[in-house]
Amino acid sequence: MRRVLEPELMEDEAQAVAYAQADFDAPNAAFVEALLARFPRLPEALRGVDLGCGPADIPRRLLSRMPGWRFDAVDGSAAMLAAGTQKHGAPDDRLRLHVARVPNTGLPAASYGLILSNSLLHHLPDAQALWSAVAQLGAPGAAVLIGDLFRPETLEMAQATVDRWSSGEPEVLRIDFFNSLCAAFTPDEVRAQLHAAGLPLTVEVVSDRHLLVFGHLPGGAS
Repeated sequence: MRRVLEPELMEDEAQAVAYAQADFDAPNAAFVEALLARFPRLPEALRGVDLGCGPADIPRRLLSRMPGWRFDAVDGSAAMLAAGTQKHGAPDDRLRLHVARVPNTGLPAASYGLILSNSLLHHLPDAQALWSAVAQLGAPGAAVLIGDLFRPETLEMAQATVDRWSSGEPEVLRIDFFNSLCAAFTPDEVRAQLHAAGLPLTVEVVSDRHLLVFGHLPGGAS
């Protein structure tokens, strides 16, 4: 099926609160483990950025395990960041929250040794907004891990995926999940985006609905 765009930002307060309060413990924990498995030698002191961080659960998880790390967490929705703070409490000085959109985040260029993004790509009308931000913000040799959904072949397959994985979720989240699947890119589309952006990253399908993009930016020791 063709890609069907969904709203880029989750700005409705009720929707943002529902998302922040939803049980994403397993996928967020899996993303953290995927990072540490693919990049087992990351330094103890590291500056990272999470693009499209949502409620900033993933940076908080990483900072709880890596006390020498610092993160800038970026999301275009102030409501989403506020919902995360309501759930988790105000962040300490190792985590800074920013309301901004890719690619023009206002963050310093070539400053981050780690670039993360989970479930942002499918929200973007133009995928190059993300890949441009990755290229702009990453220091030479920076580690990159991007996670997202990928688009099923048919609407029926998308609905079956929603029914399989979100049967007990609030209806607002089930609708959002379906729309996100329809808005996601296929693995081959993502590979073409990376080629166009000149980013030497790997695309791997890791479940019946998720893919990961990972690797190192040029210019440093991998």
